[in-house]
Amino acid sequence: MKILKKSLATILAFVFTLSLCVSASAANAEALDRAVKDTAAYMLKTVKNPEIGSVGGEWAVIGLARSGYNVPAAYYATYYKAVEQYVKDQDGILHEKKYTDYSRVILGLTAAGYDPRNIGGYDLTFPLGDFESTVWQGINGPVWALIALDSLNYPIPENKNAQTQATRELYVEEILKRQNADGSWSLTANTANGNGDPDLTGMSLQALAKYQDNPDVKTATNKALDFLSNSQDKSGGYTSWGDANSESVVQVLVALCELGISVDDARFVKNGHTLIDNILTFQNADGSFRHTGAGIGNAQMSSEQVLYGLVAAQRAANGQSSLYRMSDTAKLGELAAPPAASASTVLSGLPDKHTDVKLAAVI
Repeated sequence: MKILKKSLATILAFVFTLSLCVSASAANAEALDRAVKDTAAYMLKTVKNPEIGSVGGEWAVIGLARSGYNVPAAYYATYYKAVEQYVKDQDGILHEKKYTDYSRVILGLTAAGYDPRNIGGYDLTFPLGDFESTVWQGINGPVWALIALDSLNYPIPENKNAQTQATRELYVEEILKRQNADGSWSLTANTANGNGDPDLTGMSLQALAKYQDNPDVKTATNKALDFLSNSQDKSGGYTSWGDANSESVVQVLVALCELGISVDDARFVKNGHTLIDNILTFQNADGSFRHTGAGIGNAQMSSEQVLYGLVAAQRAANGQSSLYRMSDTAKLGELAAPPAASASTVLSGLPDKHTDVKLAAVI
């Protein structure tokens, strides 16, 4: 009888513990859904007329389009028209040096349901066929080229103006080549241990997520995950360029979601705090997010990045395709057949030197 009572007590304790876990999980899901809804509402109110840009442009469009939030179709049409006009005004050249502009716009258009291969008669994927020009700006180049091209499995166009025709394999190799000894990535290759950047490491993993069947990629990924786990602070967050900030956490969160790793993975829970728990500490009452706890930095940029980060987590929780796997994108625009690459898409030659500031979290 004592054994039976002990067994019954054990079972009841297990059931009680399980109910607590389920309740906690439900509470976390509710907090995540509420945060996505509030931030999406803030974004729609703040970025009323999205256009090409690192702030007030593609990231706002991507976050909203992938969130499932009720956004008027006219919103995406407004963005498309702004992009089309800009592309025409610039004769198809978004930037002569910073090719991440093409990658960012490709992602924005794809999320909104438009084909980036025919915007005002220009194929915006065409420049990414030039390997040297794409990687010239640093690690951001190959990382975002892969993320953009893989968003809807776009073929890499043959770019006859390129010194080296780009391939996915070349971009993957370039990213692997730039990994630091401690498993991280940073703006400057071969950075000594302790200076790896969580933002660039997260972004690099996002780009490599699709290539995990490659043994070299898998090895690099495991080293990077070890770095990110070890560098996560006790509040579940990350510090980059001297500040604990929301954007660094976002890039790691998106990386885990792209890799299919749970946000509750023990490697990324510190003192009971998950990445999402940490991100929510930066939230303002109006649904926006701060860059740092003290409110330093561009709140709009932070809010846009946090929105798509939370959306990535929400999609993972709901069993949907990841943030950057856009085959399920609602076709909000009229997808036109891609034009053949033409002379109008030729980019001017690059100067011998450049002084562009390379920002880790902004493309």
